[in-house]
Amino acid sequence: MKKFVMWLCLLIFLVACSKEESRPEAKMSVNDDMLGQWQGNIEIPQSPLEIILSFKEKSGTLSVPAQGLKDYPFKEVSYDGDKILVKIDLQGSNIVIEGKLQDKLIKGTFKQNGNAIPFKLSRNKEEKVSYEPITIPVKDGNLKVALQLPEKEGLYPLAIIIAGSGPTDKDGNTIGAGKNNSLKMLAEDLAKQGIASIRYDKRGIGDNTSLATKEEDVSIEQFVEDVSQVIKYAKSEKKFKSIHIIGHSEGSLIGMLAAQNSDIASFTSLAGAGRPADVILLEQLEGKLTSDLKKETTEILASLKEGKPVATISSELQSLFRPSVQPYLMSWFKYDPAKSIQKVTAPVLIIQGAHDIQVSVNDARILKEHKEKAKIVIVDKMNHVLKDAPEDIKGNMATYSDPTLPLSTVLVETIKGFIKE
Repeated sequence: MKKFVMWLCLLIFLVACSKEESRPEAKMSVNDDMLGQWQGNIEIPQSPLEIILSFKEKSGTLSVPAQGLKDYPFKEVSYDGDKILVKIDLQGSNIVIEGKLQDKLIKGTFKQNGNAIPFKLSRNKEEKVSYEPITIPVKDGNLKVALQLPEKEGLYPLAIIIAGSGPTDKDGNTIGAGKNNSLKMLAEDLAKQGIASIRYDKRGIGDNTSLATKEEDVSIEQFVEDVSQVIKYAKSEKKFKSIHIIGHSEGSLIGMLAAQNSDIASFTSLAGAGRPADVILLEQLEGKLTSDLKKETTEILASLKEGKPVATISSELQSLFRPSVQPYLMSWFKYDPAKSIQKVTAPVLIIQGAHDIQVSVNDARILKEHKEKAKIVIVDKMNHVLKDAPEDIKGNMATYSDPTLPLSTVLVETIKGFIKE
């Protein structure tokens, strides 16, 4: 929901700065290796901000995905061998970007009136689109989805892949946090095993931004209804011999709710919570709040759990509980995954990574306890983005923005075997 991500770090940084002093024009000696699209982070302390720069000989653009800024044009761009100088006039605030091409990276500083923040960019290679884009009618318009088909023609099982919480797209990437391509890889790997799939940006995200223009209009129930419409489409297509749901993280809850009202062949929970979201949220905030803020958070969660909005929120908690997000939280908090999974009549597979730092192995076991006939697989070393990762948080988090790492081989083999049973 990129429109819902708050305009934070960059805007605060820009507003505090005034115009850059004029400097002499750099020489126009273009190194062709610098042209094209580059992606990386402005290293803001404790909060790196993803940026994308596109360089052409006489022009270029800046994108900041987390803040909804896309293809904003440069005011000037000039080159001097391996060096580059960019000037941007962003809503009256002047940005100066100075960089140098070194070891296939562009490194430099993001400047404003004497303040400078380092950045590092790597070439953003254009990824080949291996899926068929289609649209499916849903409430308020059409849902744009990616249909991934095996190379060989025939009748296929179809897996509907549902992404996790927040601004997470069809490829499994959270906007502003880099790429891991986990769900893209899953779809492609399943296609190699003869299993078709549909995945999509949730309403309010990426291709489907226009389906949710207001944060307060989004709800779990609407996400579930979108899945139901995808299932309806799949049943109308003769090339799918069976329909399966795969829900990742929050997508697990959405998937099991959709599965309750649909005749599907199986349901797979990938890193799905076994407890209500409000319980997990309070657990994740443990030790990160002052005693007063913890007390306030507990009271807010209790009120939202009862379906009662909270009017007054401390500034420190606005990003979590701002009024516009409360309708969604209330729709989310009222569901208990342990109870919801009991209502799924199709065969169930529960997969959980042993090195997941967001959802615990205990959550998977809770789901299993409430669905005795479910198959449960704990994948050694796998983390929340479905890749092998170390246990330490720094090393684990590094995999969230590394699209070169493959998925766990156990994961794909397990899902393939379950779907084809």
